[in-house]
Amino acid sequence: MLDQVWPQAAAAGLKVAGGLLVFVLFWLGGVFLRKLLERISLRLEEGPRSAVSIFGQIGKSALILLGLLTALGTIGINISALVAGLGLTGFALGFALKDALSNFLAGMLLLIYQPFHIGDRIAVAGHEGEVISIDLRYTTLLSQGNRILIPNATLFTNAIRVLEEKSV
Repeated sequence: MLDQVWPQAAAAGLKVAGGLLVFVLFWLGGVFLRKLLERISLRLEEGPRSAVSIFGQIGKSALILLGLLTALGTIGINISALVAGLGLTGFALGFALKDALSNFLAGMLLLIYQPFHIGDRIAVAGHEGEVISIDLRYTTLLSQGNRILIPNATLFTNAIRVLEEKSV
């Protein structure tokens, strides 16, 4: 009896070890990608540095997820239903969060292209004020003592007039 079970157990163990090895390699690749992008970002200004850091984290997470799926496939688990489910979930989340995602992506592009800087006085979509912060979702203006939060998608899709640049 043990003679029949041992080869099957050894084969299953090799599959699991192979799956773990694949996952670890993808995980190390994700860590390497993030570290590489962090080193590159040190040579950039603050806005693009933040964007590159976020892309590094997203890339690392994507590689780990891909490694997990590949490892499960290596072990012998049928991942086609899981991949289809992830695709449908991604579509549903993208549709449900389209406004938040558009603000996030517009914020990334604002950080990269920097059409204005903190301290500049700008006018956009009927609002005017001094830029006091640029986040991934909102840009905050200060106007007559009031804080105005403008969604980054609004900044990205409307004309921005830079009234006064911060003196460097």
